[in-house]
Amino acid sequence: MCGNQSFMNTQMSTIKTEVLNLEAIKGMCFFDPHIHMTSRTTDDYQAMADAGIVAIIEPAFWLGQPRTGLASFRDYYNSLIGWERFRSSQFGIKHYCTIGLNAREANNIDLAEQVMELLPLFIYKEGVVGIGEIGFDDQTPAEEKYYRLQLALAKQAELPVQVHTPHRDKKKGTIRSMEIALEHQLNPTHVIIDHNNEETVEEVLNRGFWAAFTIYPFTKMGNERMVALVKKYGSERIMINSAADWGISDPLAVPKTAALMKAYGIPEKDIELVTYQNAITAFAQSGQLDVTSFLAMKQIDQREKFAGNSILRGGQQPRIDKSSIIIS
Repeated sequence: MCGNQSFMNTQMSTIKTEVLNLEAIKGMCFFDPHIHMTSRTTDDYQAMADAGIVAIIEPAFWLGQPRTGLASFRDYYNSLIGWERFRSSQFGIKHYCTIGLNAREANNIDLAEQVMELLPLFIYKEGVVGIGEIGFDDQTPAEEKYYRLQLALAKQAELPVQVHTPHRDKKKGTIRSMEIALEHQLNPTHVIIDHNNEETVEEVLNRGFWAAFTIYPFTKMGNERMVALVKKYGSERIMINSAADWGISDPLAVPKTAALMKAYGIPEKDIELVTYQNAITAFAQSGQLDVTSFLAMKQIDQREKFAGNSILRGGQQPRIDKSSIIIS
């Protein structure tokens, strides 16, 4: 558990009941193991820090339109281990990432071949806690080919795997993803199956994999449905995330769901497992995740720079005390 976090008045547009819910879980720590902060603003980082999010994992993913050259992938991977990690640190949040070729772009075979040669240059970097997010989208032969190649890479590097399950024919794609992982002799405890729902969760848990759920407005998994699933299946090998990509999404989905779990009487120890500890246990298998570093992140100094650049703009005063609610 963390000490009490301050809640800034930047969330005035948030519905009053949600503010009250967040107050109910004040003092708890949260880990969002799948959130695409490249798509988010500094205001989101501030709100996340104030809501108790102390660490995140940012998986490599599709940016909304196809990348057309290898240099685009190289620059993107560099941003995940560089600028975005720095930007996160300026708000006291520890940033990790997973690196991989996403399913959607695996269908560009010529480019995918080049990316596969690039991946080994990044997966051994500091703070890279897994291969991901990889898996299926349209469940094409090309997607399967590069999913298999990246599973082999993960096994060689002894890294966890973060699997994207498809939006269409989800159950079929989820089962196929697990079967292929087992064919490659990966230990299910090293594989995080993401974007689960009611039709996939039981199969994933029964096979011994981690079951991750993306709490998303209108699609994937709502937080009320998530509460019902935790009540039914418990907290073992279950974790939640926000994804929070460039679409309509909510970077505070994890603490909001924790608040709802508490309101529905789920024990705090189970809430902590689902919203914090299980993700740590799964991704710490990379050897790159150190919980003690979360505490060090409490000391921030927004006067720092990365490659000569800072998050401040002309005339802005730095925040050098994470507990301060005052922005000069």
